[in-house]
Amino acid sequence: MQAAADSPAATGPFLHSGFRASALRFPDRPALLLDGRTWTYRELDGTALRWAAALTTGGAGPRRVGVLGHRSPVTYTGFLAALYAGATVVPLNRKYPAARNRDILERAGVDALLVDDRAAASLAGLLDGMKEVPRLLLPESDERPGGLADDAVVLTRTDLAGPAPLTEPVARPQESAYLLFTSGSTGRPKGVPVSHANVVAFLDANTRRYGFGPDDRFTNTFDQTFDLSVFDLFMAWGSGGCLLPMDAAELAEPLDFVREHEVTVWFSVPSVAVLQQRRGTLKPSSLPSLRWSLFCGEALAVSTAQAWQEAADGSVLENLYGPTEATIAALAHRWDAGASPASAVNNIVPIGSPYPGTTATVRAEDGTVLPDGTTGELCLAGPQVFDGYLDAPEQTRRAFHGTAGPDGAPGRAYRTGDLARRLPDGQFVYLGRTDTQVKILGHRIETGEVEAHLLRQPGVAQAVVVAVPGDDEGTTVLAAVLSGEALDEDAVEAVDDGLRSAVPPYMIPLTYHLADVLPLNANGKVDRGALREDVVSGRLEPVLL
Repeated sequence: MQAAADSPAATGPFLHSGFRASALRFPDRPALLLDGRTWTYRELDGTALRWAAALTTGGAGPRRVGVLGHRSPVTYTGFLAALYAGATVVPLNRKYPAARNRDILERAGVDALLVDDRAAASLAGLLDGMKEVPRLLLPESDERPGGLADDAVVLTRTDLAGPAPLTEPVARPQESAYLLFTSGSTGRPKGVPVSHANVVAFLDANTRRYGFGPDDRFTNTFDQTFDLSVFDLFMAWGSGGCLLPMDAAELAEPLDFVREHEVTVWFSVPSVAVLQQRRGTLKPSSLPSLRWSLFCGEALAVSTAQAWQEAADGSVLENLYGPTEATIAALAHRWDAGASPASAVNNIVPIGSPYPGTTATVRAEDGTVLPDGTTGELCLAGPQVFDGYLDAPEQTRRAFHGTAGPDGAPGRAYRTGDLARRLPDGQFVYLGRTDTQVKILGHRIETGEVEAHLLRQPGVAQAVVVAVPGDDEGTTVLAAVLSGEALDEDAVEAVDDGLRSAVPPYMIPLTYHLADVLPLNANGKVDRGALREDVVSGRLEPVLL
């Protein structure tokens, strides 16, 4: 393994600076291994520069570029091409309903859309009804897809091969690096713009922390609509390493993938490890190639961490924590077989201490900083914290506490909505949510958003969505309790079908339950705690779909 001190710098003024440095330093090293084919840094860099030239032809270039695809050359090279064009990347997900992707396109004001071959067939439905259709770039398609408006501008594979590539990426530091949409309680996702400065601060902290090198081989277990994927791509490429995306079948049998490809850096939500633990496949010393085992996006159970560490006993295991608004991860805890279980609360591994430059505090509802050992809301400040939600000043105002620095200068601390406690050694422990937001398979979900869509379904008069324990330790699933005069099992099946056409698969409740009347608490509000207990205890039986 090449020494960390000799590895290229993963950071620079832009998200893509590390990749560009690796492309110049290691042009013939593998950058991407996908479906049995390897792309070198030279190939990815050259293709991204050519697509970026097409994006910038005929004007100043697009402000925001969407990338629609899944685990294809377009999803990876397209991300680079959009950055090279000086644009903000807006990842979309072809597994999302068309209405959700269309809403993202319109709210983001996407000027151009890169689309892989498998997603091209869905374009007519996606763009139907849009007032302004973005320019479409189809690098894997030879023909214009059917059903598009006559005035839609479409560039196919042949068109994109024509322009001379840019000689250098376009520099537009004022634009955000990427724009993601997270679940919102109003039924509409919230836009989270992440600046180049935000993400470079994250990459810089992780470059110093891990010392990855060009011989490292990184998994990619996340969709690009999940911000943890940014770690996969740009920590791999900033170190001169190789990115190895995993498909659904490989994620179902991930340990075989790690061994076959001699993966050195593993990064996933804990649920992937939980499944392997339940299957009994985490055998001691069975993952000898791993140097780093990283988990983020959900609470990590002590038993899961122990089982994975025994299997990857040559690796360092860490539990990372951070909301999208604080750029991927802002705290980390390094597993210690003796100290970590002793520091755990409710059998959950601590989320650790903040990255350099990040300030973490536990605060009361009024913003007062609470002493160590007291439970309150975890709040974050520092260079990784975003400026505010897209076109939502009031939502942004509510998301921050005003603070004052040592010199009295005003500042802001982002309210994560997570309950936490600071231990005497400076480590933080996660204790749950302050609101109705939950994590399912690492995705942050406002249960209010699911409820809003359920209430739009025929026959549903009331809908409450609660998070309940899954079958496996440390996992969480959604359960929906519905009320309505005409609701029966057949009607619930139609409700489920309608919901699936509106929200991503990870937001679909695992079970539905019917109640004639929803219980109320002393304040006259629906008693969510009582409903959750009724679901968990079995008093409310699930509807069989």
